[in-house]
Amino acid sequence: MLRLSSSSLRRRFPLQSFSSHSLSFNEDPPFSLLQNPPNPKITPKLNPQNAPHIPVNSDLPFDFRYSYSESDPSANPISFREPPSFSPFGPGRLDRKWTGTCAPVEDAGSERAKWEEDKIRVLGDALTDEEVDLLVENYRHSDCNRQINIGKDGVTHNMLDDIHNHWRRAEAVRIKCLGLPTLDMDNDKSGGKVIYRHLNILLLYRGRHYDSKNRPLVPLMLWKPRAPIYPKLVKNVAEGLTFEETKEFRNRGLNSSPLMKLTRNGVYLNVVQKVRDAFQTEEVVRLDCTHVGTSGCKRIGVKLRDLVPCIPILFKDEQIILWRGKERPQ
Repeated sequence: MLRLSSSSLRRRFPLQSFSSHSLSFNEDPPFSLLQNPPNPKITPKLNPQNAPHIPVNSDLPFDFRYSYSESDPSANPISFREPPSFSPFGPGRLDRKWTGTCAPVEDAGSERAKWEEDKIRVLGDALTDEEVDLLVENYRHSDCNRQINIGKDGVTHNMLDDIHNHWRRAEAVRIKCLGLPTLDMDNDKSGGKVIYRHLNILLLYRGRHYDSKNRPLVPLMLWKPRAPIYPKLVKNVAEGLTFEETKEFRNRGLNSSPLMKLTRNGVYLNVVQKVRDAFQTEEVVRLDCTHVGTSGCKRIGVKLRDLVPCIPILFKDEQIILWRGKERPQ
């Protein structure tokens, strides 16, 4: 085994080499960390939704609901899944009282008259054909970045604020509807005007004299409220029929060929008219809603009940059975 003496170690590793290259404390080592620059002070922008003046007072002349197109104001719930006073706008943030389904407006008559006057003033003169064609060409394409998608919840309350946010930088907004809202696309509470409609695509124009600084205040919902409990949609015995007749119509509908097949997130523009035409010769109609879901089938049945009109008598295995009623719809 090789052993090194102390003299050989001194010759190989002289101490002077270390002391001669030693660094002073004033020198900057080559790999020292740079000091982080101080963060600039950012002044928060004023947002009307976070205004310190609470409760917020809105001049919109309609009741605030989670969904304006997929809810029936005339339907009275029989119970609630959460306390009715538990407002989705937050405690003390709105000057309206939450009833469990909506926040009703007080003195709606005068507020609506003022809102209609402001709407006419903001829209201004009617657009010419050349102006409409230019807006349609700019915003109707699928690559438009000013687009709002409407799904199964329909036109929700916070969507009104999204529309006004797009109107700050664009004259029109492209709205794409899929699924249940395509049954009825005539529900608008934003104050704009529909200048283009093709299948499930809408273009909503803001108006000639729109001012984003004087836009209506839309208080935001902080969470989605839980849906209340409504009476049973399909009764054991349909109104105007006996138990045996109801059972016969249900069996006849299940054994008949489906009038249409509705897909999930499809376009249901011609469903209402086809059901009306079918009721001219048939008493019972079946709609195949495979992959739509149980909840989606019931929502479609409620819509058709009001739009056709008709009476849903059975929801089973994603199939909808509709009865035209005693009186044939005109």
